[in-house]
Amino acid sequence: MSRQSGYARLDEDDIRVRPGRGSRPRTRQRPAHSSAVEGFVTSVDRGRYGCMTDGGLVVAMKARELGKGSVVVGDRVALAGDTSGAEGSLARIVRVEPRASALRRSADDTDPLERIIVANADQLVIVCSLADPAPNLRFVDRCLVAAYDAGLEPLLVLTKADLASPRKVRDFYRPLSMPMLTTRRPLAPRTLSRLRSALTGRISVLIGPSGVGKSTLMNTVVPEADRSVGRVNPVTGRGRHTSSSVVAIPLDDGWLIDTPGLRGFGLGHVSAERVVEAFGDLAEGTAGCPPGCDHLSPGCALDEWAREHHAEARLDSLRRLLRSREGTSPD
Repeated sequence: MSRQSGYARLDEDDIRVRPGRGSRPRTRQRPAHSSAVEGFVTSVDRGRYGCMTDGGLVVAMKARELGKGSVVVGDRVALAGDTSGAEGSLARIVRVEPRASALRRSADDTDPLERIIVANADQLVIVCSLADPAPNLRFVDRCLVAAYDAGLEPLLVLTKADLASPRKVRDFYRPLSMPMLTTRRPLAPRTLSRLRSALTGRISVLIGPSGVGKSTLMNTVVPEADRSVGRVNPVTGRGRHTSSSVVAIPLDDGWLIDTPGLRGFGLGHVSAERVVEAFGDLAEGTAGCPPGCDHLSPGCALDEWAREHHAEARLDSLRRLLRSREGTSPD
């Protein structure tokens, strides 16, 4: 008898149907975590996040449900799981609250891929040494662009005034009406008081090249921070990277965030228009520029305006940044 004729004699009662694996529909709805504990991210180290809560410091990992989204120092998060903070305990970050601000940088000026350094800060403290190493005003300009783009208020702190006069640097940035502080060793009580007053009640980020004295400032303002301090290489004039991670330290109802020493600050994520806006002291001169002016080509009204207002150095700094973004003049 053929197989086909055998099948013809079967009816539906002779067929076994394998049951399904379940009838519950799949859903993308995630747990609400309504009882999650609020935390503030103070450190990030190899997938472990230090989070300050009302009950103290908690170590956490990022929950899988968050996907590939980054968590950075300054983020306000929701914690679930073991939030006791006991030694060996590990909580889960189940939610990252919307950020009020984000300080970003890119690898270089031609790379639009941005990296968030710190979240929710409201002040960028740019530290610039007057000597040993020499002041890097190009770096300061880049930080100012990043601050204005992120909506942060800048504060320029000039260190090592015992080694060189701050007059030229202060004159260079005076047109911006930006607050500036000058420090020297030993730090005068009045200067320390002014610095603490500027930081109190705010989330401030310390940023600057290696060797300018960021860690020294941090240890002076918050002695318990105990950040390591390095020396400047006498051959290259550059400092050593003594701070290797971003860390937030509580300070008078606010936070002071120290960052590793940076030798570059890419602005590839900032549009040319936003770069120009950051040079507010040149705004009057741009009013006479033709529509669509790139401020690099002949005929730019900034040339004559800068000569009349003795702002050639500021215009040169702006143009170096604009050319660097195009990859034609590395800064």
